[in-house]
Amino acid sequence: MYDYLLHIAVLCGIYVILSISLNLAVGFTGLFNIGHAAFYGIGAYTSALLTLAGVPWWIALIASAIMAGLFGFMVGVPCLRLRGDYLAIATLGFGEIIRAVMKNWTGLTRGPLGLPGIPKPSLFGVQFASIDMYLLLVVVIAIITVVIVNRLVKSPFGRVLKSIREDEIAAKSLGKNVVKYKLQALALSAMFAGVAGSLYAHYITFIDPSTFTLMETVLMLCMVVLGGSGSIIGSVVGAIILVVLPEPLRFISLPSSAAAALRQMIYSVSLILMMIFRPQGIFGETSTTKKFDLRKLLGMRSPKTKMRTKKNA
Repeated sequence: MYDYLLHIAVLCGIYVILSISLNLAVGFTGLFNIGHAAFYGIGAYTSALLTLAGVPWWIALIASAIMAGLFGFMVGVPCLRLRGDYLAIATLGFGEIIRAVMKNWTGLTRGPLGLPGIPKPSLFGVQFASIDMYLLLVVVIAIITVVIVNRLVKSPFGRVLKSIREDEIAAKSLGKNVVKYKLQALALSAMFAGVAGSLYAHYITFIDPSTFTLMETVLMLCMVVLGGSGSIIGSVVGAIILVVLPEPLRFISLPSSAAAALRQMIYSVSLILMMIFRPQGIFGETSTTKKFDLRKLLGMRSPKTKMRTKKNA
């Protein structure tokens, strides 16, 4: 029972990183990305293949983040001039292409057979083979992710991302290079997903294309929506709730097919109730129609403030 609880805690930590990374693109920038599982899978396969080839884990971890970030940048170049549903369809297509490559490039990924025997990570001579040591590793990386993303969204860079989310045309009119900021946000989001992929691969020690499907992205989106779009603490709480919520079903004697269907029903009902009673999410803004001052959001002085400053001078 103790190991089972630690296992759930490890999964919570990995999904916290995934939820925060997706929220950076969807919640803070307004990019409706539904191909996030592809970056997750790219990170997992990159780290697994490198460590199986004898590369140290910490180098593989960095490489998985860089590789996922590069793919995020590459998919962003042709796609980020699109908006709304069109961007969602483009990222969906990207996710399916990556999954097809994982499934059919058998010489590299072994296709549907997957990659077994992925080694447990080690760092500075410390082996993370036991589940409690691995939980410590995941918690440390999740905390680092929270701190970095929190600093990003509270910086001038983060204020520009929020302005793009609120009114992209107004942000352009104030001289902001909207496409550049979108590319950076998507690349950073993909990098953190790649880190989560590396942690997942070395924890499970086996990966195959069936893990990185559209339903995985839907689960991450549910975490973001449930916790509150544009809220870091909401991403953390949403991830923990949706990982832990279906677990009691394992102690009920149900066929595996019925348990899977019931799990999806729990996700659906919880989201419907959230949309009815608190559409902004648990920790979302109190009002999604609240007026905002775009100049103030970007840290710029309003014309009236400038006039008063000149008069006082």
